[in-house]
Amino acid sequence: MDSASKPQVRTLLLTDLVDSTQLVERIGDSAAAVLFRSHDRIVLELQQRWRGRLIDRSDGLLLIFERPIDGLGFALDYARSLRDLGRELGLKQALQARAGLHVGEVLQWENSRDAVALGAKPVEVEGLAKPLAARLMNLARPGQILLSATAEPLAHRAVRELGVRGDTLVWKSYGRWRFKGLPEAQEVFEVGEPGLAPLRMPAHTPKAWRDLPLWRRPVALAAEAMMAAGLAFGAWFLMHPQPAIAFAERDWVVVGDLRNLTGDTKLDESLEQAFRISLEQSHYVNVLSDLKVRETLANMQRKADVPVDRALGSEIALRDGARALLLPTVAEVGGRLRVSAEVIDPRTQTTVYAVMADGRGVESALGSIDQVTDQLRGKLGEALQSVQKTSVPLPNVATPSLEALKVFAVARNAANTTRDREQALGLYRRALQLDPQFALAHADMARLHAQLGEVEQARDEWRKALAIPARLSPQEKMSVELMLLQNSGPEIYFGKAQEYLTLYPDDFSIISRLATNLWHQRNDFRAAEAMVRRAIKPQYERSNSARYTLGIFLLGQDKFDAALVEFQHARQAGYTGGGEFYARAYDARGQHAEADKVYAASTSGRQGWQNDAAVSTWLDRQQWVPAREAAQAWYDRASANNDVLETLRAQAALASVGVFSADSGATRGLQSLLAAVDRQSEAVDAIYPPASTELRMYAGLLAAYRDDRAGVDAALRSTDGSVAVREFPTLAQLRQVLLAEQARLSGQPKAAVARLQPLAKQDTALVAVHWALLRAERSAGNAVGMQSQANWLATHRGRVLTEATTTEVLRFFNVAIRE
Repeated sequence: MDSASKPQVRTLLLTDLVDSTQLVERIGDSAAAVLFRSHDRIVLELQQRWRGRLIDRSDGLLLIFERPIDGLGFALDYARSLRDLGRELGLKQALQARAGLHVGEVLQWENSRDAVALGAKPVEVEGLAKPLAARLMNLARPGQILLSATAEPLAHRAVRELGVRGDTLVWKSYGRWRFKGLPEAQEVFEVGEPGLAPLRMPAHTPKAWRDLPLWRRPVALAAEAMMAAGLAFGAWFLMHPQPAIAFAERDWVVVGDLRNLTGDTKLDESLEQAFRISLEQSHYVNVLSDLKVRETLANMQRKADVPVDRALGSEIALRDGARALLLPTVAEVGGRLRVSAEVIDPRTQTTVYAVMADGRGVESALGSIDQVTDQLRGKLGEALQSVQKTSVPLPNVATPSLEALKVFAVARNAANTTRDREQALGLYRRALQLDPQFALAHADMARLHAQLGEVEQARDEWRKALAIPARLSPQEKMSVELMLLQNSGPEIYFGKAQEYLTLYPDDFSIISRLATNLWHQRNDFRAAEAMVRRAIKPQYERSNSARYTLGIFLLGQDKFDAALVEFQHARQAGYTGGGEFYARAYDARGQHAEADKVYAASTSGRQGWQNDAAVSTWLDRQQWVPAREAAQAWYDRASANNDVLETLRAQAALASVGVFSADSGATRGLQSLLAAVDRQSEAVDAIYPPASTELRMYAGLLAAYRDDRAGVDAALRSTDGSVAVREFPTLAQLRQVLLAEQARLSGQPKAAVARLQPLAKQDTALVAVHWALLRAERSAGNAVGMQSQANWLATHRGRVLTEATTTEVLRFFNVAIRE
């Protein structure tokens, strides 16, 4: 005999032809032979139709199926075919069979050819699932199909696959039953067609009896049941097989659409969202986001609202590298609300596990979901201690109000798919009216504001969420704290981000944000490149955006060809935003016409160069008139919108154009910028704390370009002792540049060189550092040093075009300098 395979979850169907021996005696051997030949043809045809495998047969059948719905389909067709065959042969008594259907782990093996030749079955099936299916079959009345509590929800969920007939089926629960030799009581169900199935409570047998309260059953029977349970449990414990799916820590799962069989539409979106929120608390299991699922559906050329069922969910899992598919179901069973979930192996689409929890009324649903997700986490291999430590009840991390949860789910869908800002925000506000303590709704609103560049509103909503810490999961609370630290000093932010990623290493949105901040706050393009590569994974819904960002970081390292490959890859994969830096890769090579073409093809470039991108473009190309017009148009728009930060940035752009074009009004432009910063410093620093400091120092840098010692001195005085200079590395460097320029303009060029040389050796040195060092070396008469810095500026065009600072105004300076 060949060795047995590993345990596998399969559907077992056992049937028994009722009174078959008496039937043969009654109709005779010849008629019986005709009957059984017809019977075997029916079984063969139904096997093929329902994808079953016949393991054994005598007076009955033992069949194995991949899915419960296939086993049920066979049993229903078999019952109808037997009735029709009996009528066709003119039998006086109805031809009927008993049937028992169960899902569980079994061992299968094939016998050797020699064993088969000696009379052995070709295939053997064993396991505790087999006797339970047999107990159900023996309990059934003639013509009755009984299902275990494991098989019923799985079959019920997929009943629509039976077509119109599925709508006519009757599903009945007969309560919990105890079977001799099995340790625990089992809930028993009947499924049948009216007029064909008995649809009656089974009768007690010596091997099966209802699990009644102790006061309703004899003491001796209770003692016997307990003894049998103890023996059987011991056998089960010793023989319990290992999980049948190779799931490891940090593997991914796809959550399919929740199947709501209750008819209560209030449960549709709310429980599906609750299932996700509950499961996402795990450090062990990663859940593919709903946005990623919809993105993959689009790549499959399927509509975004198509139900994610077994077949579709399995394909999504295979495409996106997920290990398992989870299919949740909610149904009313025996007067109770049952929440269940299947774990599907996407390679075979077979059910690996099924778990469930029952409660009374819809109010029990959230608690049942928590029970189900805890069971799932344990089944997938997460340690019980971890499950208990990280599981916060759904009413605490979401809301106890199902109505609020439903509105929240619809709001998330609007935010992720329709991109309708007002609709989404209105729905989130409605959810908060239903539950004012719904912290997660505040956090979602903050993310939406942040995506739209509405910094103040985002920060306000994050603070509101954090003000209700008991209603946030540990991960969500830490994420909100991290968002609020973005505008704090980089050291604090980066330390908190690394702490977060130690706990949640696969949060790709945080990884991408951290990479962007390494760019914006440090200009550390190498570290930013390494970080963003961690987010370019098939499971991340914005991986194409991350790939585009990777192109920026490569451009910042002057790797033009590699950058263009990433930009093009992102564009071909469907990313149409952020066209400016793709265009800059061509600008860096002097291919301005190609840059204009690429930018115009992006979402942001459809109206041509606008705002800061336009100013940078025309300054880089030394076209002063369009640069001034673009800066003025930007300023007018920002002023009309009462956008303080954008208004000041546009004013810095106007001052830059005046200085670099040697306009007679340049001095007035700088004075106007500084006056505006003085008036608006409190308002702009409330949005971004280092903003006013950088703008004042930028005015000093423009003054240095004009060799205006008084302007440099004023910038240094106004920012002396600034906390922002201590906390933000780019501002600290900019101050060193101004101090060096002050020394140069005071006739101390060697002091300026000594101040700047250590900075210039660092990869993160500002372009302005190299520019100022060039000027200092020239003033000191060091031709070699001057030429070295001139070569650096000429050969680092990618860095010149991509360097970032807190308000991004230094980019105007970088592209315009020609020294």
